Amino acid sequence: MVAKLKPNEVVIKAGDSVHKAESAEFKGKLILTNQRLYFKQAESDSDEYLVEVLPSEIQDVICCKSGWFSNNGLHIRTRDGRELKFIMKNRSDWGEMIAQMC
Repeated sequence: MVAKLKPNEVVIKAGDSVHKAESAEFKGKLILTNQRLYFKQAESDSDEYLVEVLPSEIQDVICCKSGWFSNNGLHIRTRDGRELKFIMKNRSDWGEMIAQMC
């Protein structure tokens, strides 16, 4: 999977993740750059991203459980009311890094 970066964009952190939408789950990569946060679906050959959020659009970053005993959920609330849900390893590190950008 190759992600196309914008001019002067640098990847800060990238890792495997699952994006939980309303009734579906998508495996892929969550990528944090110095300009944005985005999720690219693993099985997609398209250059488009399933999720793309600018730091100025993020209202809250919340670490949570993804199941009864699984402490690997990360919820991101945007200023326009969207709630993005991800399952990943090292969610605390991700949450701190994303919150620092906002």
